[in-house]
Amino acid sequence: MAESLAGYAPAMPRYAMIVEYDGGPFAGWQRQDGPASVQQTLEEALRRLDPDVPSIAAAGRTDAGVHATGQVAHADMTRAWEPFRLREALNYHLKPAPIAITALEPVSDDWHARFSAMERRYLFRLIARRAPVTLDRGRVWQVPGPLSLEPMQAAGRMLEGLHDFTTFRASICQAKSPVKTLDEVVVTEHPYPGGREFQFRFRARSFLHNQVRSMVGTLERVGAGAWEPEDVAEVLACADRSLCGPVSPPQGLSLVGVGYDLDPFAGGAD
Repeated sequence: MAESLAGYAPAMPRYAMIVEYDGGPFAGWQRQDGPASVQQTLEEALRRLDPDVPSIAAAGRTDAGVHATGQVAHADMTRAWEPFRLREALNYHLKPAPIAITALEPVSDDWHARFSAMERRYLFRLIARRAPVTLDRGRVWQVPGPLSLEPMQAAGRMLEGLHDFTTFRASICQAKSPVKTLDEVVVTEHPYPGGREFQFRFRARSFLHNQVRSMVGTLERVGAGAWEPEDVAEVLACADRSLCGPVSPPQGLSLVGVGYDLDPFAGGAD
């Protein structure tokens, strides 16, 4: 028996966490050479608690300037932690970076933040007003002219379903296929001081690189009257990136949620 256990080491305890961050100061989620990323900053905080923590994984690789209120990541620790204490310690070591762990729970070693995810949800905020945005600066895309809600809603519905999204895919996208199912596009209008706010919500199992920002930029052209809703269906069917409308800037976009068959955060205590 002693021989059979030689060299055996128990699995590293795995913890899932919901990560909130202001994407403005970062070069995106993914660790890279050069400017700091969210992943790098979070890994550095983890290694102050456990120097042997391997690289963490996340549900979505947000681009530079993109925010998150519901990013999900997981980390493997070399010893077990009480979840509340680990969350508090991480938030302490993350200061003053604009990153916070809002929930943290233990998960099985076969649960994966990226590969176990069943859906991802994004929100894009667009403000239509002439006066410069101040309090929401860096959190929204601002356009000066008025927009019409109903044409954008009609165009959004044309994007739902299974399609080849080459038109709305960045040329550097590394996904194996441009064919995706977009489960839901919801466009709503809300009061905003001196103007109007438009919110674009997208839900799918996965997205292509720059897909959401490309779709929002195109929908804005519809709302401004430069495109008809039917034009969106036409350029989608053409599967031609050169036909895409302008790509919206990153600061209006947030990853707001990730769905799992077994939600590790359901019923978790603060």
